[in-house]
Amino acid sequence: MRPDLQTLLDALNPNAPLAERHLWLIEMLRWIRGDGVDPQNSVVRVRQLLETVQDDTAWLARWHRWWACFTQAVDVTPLLADHGFAPRTAFLSELGHRLRRKLLPGTPETNDMSDLFGLLLPSRFDVRWLQALDTRTLQKIQQLLLPPTAPEPANEDGAPLQAQPGTAWQNALLDALVFSVGQVSATGFASEIRVRMSHEEQARRAFHALPVQAEALRRSALRHGPRSGQARYEAEKLKNQLGVCQVAAETVYAHLEEHGVSVGIVFRLRQLSERVTRIHQLLDCLLSEQPDRATAALLADMVQLGLDNRSIRALVANSSGLTAAKVAERSAETGDRYITRNAAEYRQMLGMAAGGGALLGLTTWAKFGVTALALSAFWGGFAAGLNYAISFVLIQLLHFTVATKQPAVTAPAMAARLKEIRKPGAVRAFVDEVANLFRSQIASILGNVGLVIPVVLLISVLMATVQGHHMIGPEKADYVIHSLNLLGPSVLFAALTGVLLFASSIIAGWVENWFVYYRLDSAIRHNPRFTRTLGRERAARWARFFRDNISGLAANISLGLMLGLVPAFAHFFGLGLDIRHVTLAAGQLAAAAAAVGPEVLSRPDFWWAVAGVAVIGPVNLLVSFYLAFRLALKAQGVGEVNRGLIQMALRRRLRSHPLSFFLPPRTGVEAETEDVSDIEAAWQHSSEREVLDEESRRWAEAYLERTDRERDMGQESWTQAGPLESDSGVGESRP
Repeated sequence: MRPDLQTLLDALNPNAPLAERHLWLIEMLRWIRGDGVDPQNSVVRVRQLLETVQDDTAWLARWHRWWACFTQAVDVTPLLADHGFAPRTAFLSELGHRLRRKLLPGTPETNDMSDLFGLLLPSRFDVRWLQALDTRTLQKIQQLLLPPTAPEPANEDGAPLQAQPGTAWQNALLDALVFSVGQVSATGFASEIRVRMSHEEQARRAFHALPVQAEALRRSALRHGPRSGQARYEAEKLKNQLGVCQVAAETVYAHLEEHGVSVGIVFRLRQLSERVTRIHQLLDCLLSEQPDRATAALLADMVQLGLDNRSIRALVANSSGLTAAKVAERSAETGDRYITRNAAEYRQMLGMAAGGGALLGLTTWAKFGVTALALSAFWGGFAAGLNYAISFVLIQLLHFTVATKQPAVTAPAMAARLKEIRKPGAVRAFVDEVANLFRSQIASILGNVGLVIPVVLLISVLMATVQGHHMIGPEKADYVIHSLNLLGPSVLFAALTGVLLFASSIIAGWVENWFVYYRLDSAIRHNPRFTRTLGRERAARWARFFRDNISGLAANISLGLMLGLVPAFAHFFGLGLDIRHVTLAAGQLAAAAAAVGPEVLSRPDFWWAVAGVAVIGPVNLLVSFYLAFRLALKAQGVGEVNRGLIQMALRRRLRSHPLSFFLPPRTGVEAETEDVSDIEAAWQHSSEREVLDEESRRWAEAYLERTDRERDMGQESWTQAGPLESDSGVGESRP
């Protein structure tokens, strides 16, 4: 039960121990917070507190003694300079720090104001009610609850003359400015940041002048007063220098784009940007004519930043966003080669997929051989994974293909087309590319499944002729047929396999980014140890081979091992999960049919298994494509409304030209294309926005509905761009 206001006021004790004084302040702020629903209710409670104590001179005297004890016990400067920022400069150490803060409770018995601040204002509602405080209430808080400050001496016109030595609050602000500037300088001087700046910015040496400028501001503020003309002049120079430093730091991103992304460097650059923002806020508090308003805004921002600083999800998302974009971009470069656009490429894809299916027929035979060894769960899974990995690598080296591996790398290639989606005809070109991709997937599945079945049957017949038994026995055949039944868990297992296919593409992108970031191709080509052992020409060939194939090798090896080991680990924990890969499942079903004989065609459970295999393929493809496409859309900054417009364009193509998703275009015949000008006009130019306000959403729906109706009536399309065409239009609210 929460105490009422009068009980809290009576409990104020300046002579109480440190922990009890802090607990009293925590309870008072908890009372102000109230039910935590309406910020105005909290503002009303603040006013009620001020009205209650304004005539109680005894309580105010007690409060001022309490406040003096509080300010002497805790140092507010570290709070102003460092609260909300990661105390660790490395990503992994900061991740461990946040985990500890989540798992271990804090204590009010502390002199560290940053730790206490998190207990005083622990929720996002505190941000809202602090921002809701009006100027009159803030001024009254300063007059009643904060110790009075000596007025600055002024001339006859009221302009300040020589200022008195700074108040404790102003001194704390100045010290926090010096600390914050020092942290920005340290980041700019860090070797991993400095060497990745552009040559022009390195020559400019922007970070060298930053501490000097901060010290000049501090001296001017102490000598002439924080709101004097000299101090304002030095503050403007400091702001300009900070802008130059930010420009220099942003050139590091260009280096990362070209030479590989480091999560740790991105993490430090984000910290630098946030510290520059904090310095501007401190300057506002120091120089503003309404310091109470600036201080409330600073406190609200520190609450928000402190909460974000505890979030593990925010740390991972903010630090890995650029890395995810780079992974998607590298996958796009790989995936573009798997999209066929004409009949010749379609036939070539069928041949590549047939070669992959033939090799996977041998993989199926090896898989049953590994199972016959009756190894323990882990070693059996490892052997199966090694079998898959070797097969996938061979397929890559022989320039064959596996259908299910393509969506995870072709989806980013599709999303890369959205970079220029605002150009005329770009939406239609994107729809054409989706049709090309879907057709390529169909060709890959037909090639894989179409050859894995005869290869497995041929191996099984040869084994029966030479050894007197098929690839598997009747009992194992019955188990395979039962496990692939459509009515069983095959669909769930196929979805899990789709997740693993997507995960392998992420691993491939990360490995390639790591390979490029550390310039391992250059090391293989030029390192004396390699050149002495291999010779210069051979070292150059190895470097070129790994640069061209590192992504595929990582994807194939990781996918193979996951397909073998994930079921083993799942069985260890009693989850009963398994994998369902369409080509491997088709090969296993063919082996079971060969073991049972021709009478298998009369068994209903066999046809249910055939139906299961037919469903496994689309589920494999759709799950992996969906996950990869969403990652790529996020990397490209495509918002929710624009995704809906993409879906609308695809549905329109499916209605008008359904065969384009299955058959390649005939040579020399130009296919008709549907009109998508209305969708292009409704495209949101602010692609960073994830959601749209309700008014703009209704406008977009009405716009598209009207254009559809006019097309049906044979009228001209409405060409007005509307409010969504402008960056300053309705609903433009960037996150």
